[in-house]
Amino acid sequence: MSGRTLWSIIFGLILINCITVGYFLSKERGILPVSSNGETIATIGEVTITREQWMAELESRYGKDTLKDLVNMKVVEELAEKYAITVSEDVMERELAVYKSMYNSLDEEQPGNEENWEQQIRYSILLEELLTRDVLVTEKEMETFYENNKDLYSIKEAYHLSHIVVKTEKEANMLLDELAGGSSFEALALEKSLDEFTANQGGDIGFVSKDNEYVPGAYLEAVLKLGEGDWSEPIQVDEGYAIILLHKKLEGETYSYKEVKGQIRRQIALEQMEGPVSAEPLWDEIGVSWFYGKK
Repeated sequence: MSGRTLWSIIFGLILINCITVGYFLSKERGILPVSSNGETIATIGEVTITREQWMAELESRYGKDTLKDLVNMKVVEELAEKYAITVSEDVMERELAVYKSMYNSLDEEQPGNEENWEQQIRYSILLEELLTRDVLVTEKEMETFYENNKDLYSIKEAYHLSHIVVKTEKEANMLLDELAGGSSFEALALEKSLDEFTANQGGDIGFVSKDNEYVPGAYLEAVLKLGEGDWSEPIQVDEGYAIILLHKKLEGETYSYKEVKGQIRRQIALEQMEGPVSAEPLWDEIGVSWFYGKK
């Protein structure tokens, strides 16, 4: 398995939980509505569905797993504070940059937003540090791993793009007029783009690099002339004409051994452990009791 593929798997697993994390964090903050007696939330003919029925169904389907995720988050936070384990801004920026360099909505759907990514990445790092804090990894092991896996710690120059695809050049020029008049790029993409894979995401393609196989080469030529927040002139593509918007440029970078030493230590240490990477082995240390009894 190549290093790049391994990174994709690692971040894929991390990001799978982002929707769930966002759900229970929102619930914890009181964003989800609370139950009120007999409130009807849907009517189907003469049949009604109450809020209580809806919440009971949500709990039966997702309650245990969601509560377990929330408990795990709290366990990790409490133990990280106990052992004075923190995640620096530099580490967060690097981990987030690596994920962004892989994120492409045309490749596969990946849920959540940047805030959720940061929350989940921070949680994963803290959890790994807690689980491996007593595992000894030598300097030689880490240096050898770095030399053999440098591609894991290198990101390519990439561009976060959105696009709107229409049939004719005339339609594309009309889009430019609407954008110049203050219309939202996202709203126009949702309303008018022919690309069904990205229209519902406001045209968001994700980050693309020069060797990306999912976007026309003309996009990567046009983006070189754009500043962040700028959109292009009409670009001819197979489906017609496209307008692209550059959200952000991600500079390419190769990280030094010193910068990624902590990450390498965790990775080697985790490979020496048995079982999945989970916060549940930490429950006994902090003392957890919950609605569903024993874990």
